[in-house]
Amino acid sequence: MTPPPSRCTALGAPRARVSSSLARSRFPLRLLLQLIWTAAASQGHPKSGPRISAVWKGHAGQDHVDFGSTEPHTVLFHEPGSSSVWVGGRNRVYVFDFSKGRNASVRTDCGNYITLLEKQNEGLLACGTNARRPSCWILVNDSVEFLGERKGYAPFSPDENSLVLFDGDEVYSTIRKQEYNGKIPRFRRIKGEIELYTSDTVMQNPQFIKATIVHQDQAYDDKIYYFFREDNPDKNPEAPLNVSRVAQLCRGDQGGESSLSVSKWNTFLKAMLVCSDASTNKNFNRLQDVFLLPDPNGQWKDTRVYGVFSNPWNYSAVCVYSLGDIDKVFCTSSLKGYHSSLPNPRPGKCLPDRQPIPTETFQVADSHPEVVQRVEPMGPLKTPLFHSKFHYQKVAVHRMQASNGETFHVLYLTTDKGTIHKVVEPGEREHGLVFNILEIQPFRRPAAIQAMSLDADRRKLYVNSQWEVSQVPLDLCEVYTGGCHGCLMARDPYCGWYQDRCVSIYSSQEPVLQSINPVEPHKGCPNPKPEQAPLQKVSLAQNSRYYLSCPMESRHATYSWRHENRVEQSCEPGHQSPSCILFIENLTDLHYGHYFCEAQEGSYLREAQHWELLREDSAMTSQLLGRACNLATSLWLGVLPTLVLGLLVH
Repeated sequence: MTPPPSRCTALGAPRARVSSSLARSRFPLRLLLQLIWTAAASQGHPKSGPRISAVWKGHAGQDHVDFGSTEPHTVLFHEPGSSSVWVGGRNRVYVFDFSKGRNASVRTDCGNYITLLEKQNEGLLACGTNARRPSCWILVNDSVEFLGERKGYAPFSPDENSLVLFDGDEVYSTIRKQEYNGKIPRFRRIKGEIELYTSDTVMQNPQFIKATIVHQDQAYDDKIYYFFREDNPDKNPEAPLNVSRVAQLCRGDQGGESSLSVSKWNTFLKAMLVCSDASTNKNFNRLQDVFLLPDPNGQWKDTRVYGVFSNPWNYSAVCVYSLGDIDKVFCTSSLKGYHSSLPNPRPGKCLPDRQPIPTETFQVADSHPEVVQRVEPMGPLKTPLFHSKFHYQKVAVHRMQASNGETFHVLYLTTDKGTIHKVVEPGEREHGLVFNILEIQPFRRPAAIQAMSLDADRRKLYVNSQWEVSQVPLDLCEVYTGGCHGCLMARDPYCGWYQDRCVSIYSSQEPVLQSINPVEPHKGCPNPKPEQAPLQKVSLAQNSRYYLSCPMESRHATYSWRHENRVEQSCEPGHQSPSCILFIENLTDLHYGHYFCEAQEGSYLREAQHWELLREDSAMTSQLLGRACNLATSLWLGVLPTLVLGLLVH
């Protein structure tokens, strides 16, 4: 809690006395507190934000490791199941083994920003700018081998937008090969059977986000999908500046038959990604990040594509698509601006037996690369999974099963404030409640999150800033306080109540108590009522001014100060101040007595604080009477032996 303003007493901590001289203060404190409260209460939609906030402290050397210097540009690599992470920085690659607490770094050439780390056989491929001569090294144990210049593997500057995709012996890249030529970004196959690139006219100033290989039912039908945003061709002043896209290429594309198409991708098509909520008239058209969650049964069409979008006001939305829907759009839609019958084979179709694409098909696709049909989110309403006033930048998703076998998709979203939001999506309910349960501060030194990697095997999240790298457990259960009710109200599928503690479901051999009711989870606790807050007392003088402060642990609850069965102050959900403050400008006889701070969250009612305000004069009288009694008792005990001795002598 922020310190109280000068000459104003904060009650909710140590016993204090307030002098009546405060009543004569002319500082308009009440007005100031009201302005702060009003501003705090007007911050966006309440339930889209996290329910509670926590700082991940961990253990230095085991969960947090400093770089030792500032690294403005980094790239993070983590192999699933490993306890180590590699972070590429300036002139070096850092290696951190969290399980053993060992750290090391490998130096490369000067003026070299590492932009790519990729596992290669028994070693690690590291590529960087190398003073504007992009080059690569192979790291094996403690040795470093220089592989020479590798254009297309690293950009000339660390600020350039770059994307590199590995698939076996093939490498795909969006990085230009010449520093002063080829200004138009392209998607290339830079290593493989035939080098190909996209035509210069099919994308307008693209910013590449994510690329993936999708192995379909027939090998010849394998696809490359990449996600990007580009300048909007619609120059209407009311139209958004950017448009989000997904593009498809056939992995087996061998180029065309004519001189104009022989070195180009002949199967390129693009479609618009839609992320909007018609009921609120909110549109999110700027793609920030993409995460692909494979289907647990191996069905490629059921792979879920999570996209993070933003709008011009930096509000965010998460939309979920399926690869099956994306594939259907490319296979069935007509081409935008093309009104004749489509050639055979149709544009974008993959051909078996390494057949070249006919020139007519290439020409139609090259001049009309966008399909008419748009890719819409999953679900009957075709709306975002949720939208929020927070500015999200990266996303990772973990599919997990609770102790009762129910499946959940847990989203980890980084914000522009350097925190992580943990959002739970029920995996088996078509219209389940999406719940933002927790905000995590992952660093000891607050900073922007540069990279994030999720390890589903070890149930860890790895993030780094310009100063440090942190290992954050997915089952972060110790942050939930308030006994059984607080544990179950968190609605965290990783956590449950066991032997008077909120524990991880993975740490207990016995079944833990988890609520199956997302609306009223607290009713699953053995004790139907939460514990009462302990009584705290304070003595105050009349005509003084003061305030009571109640920490707002849950941002989804309404906090109310109640006195004599009357609500004196109420703080609604979404209130951004850390405390609900009740200010009394001039203390009179009516203000003494008991005050209760109550948190109401749905049907869950918890007593957060209980204070009794006592009159300073009556308190002093009681104190003096107590001292007089103690003095009389002491005197009597001192005189008693003398009287007894006198009686015995007599």
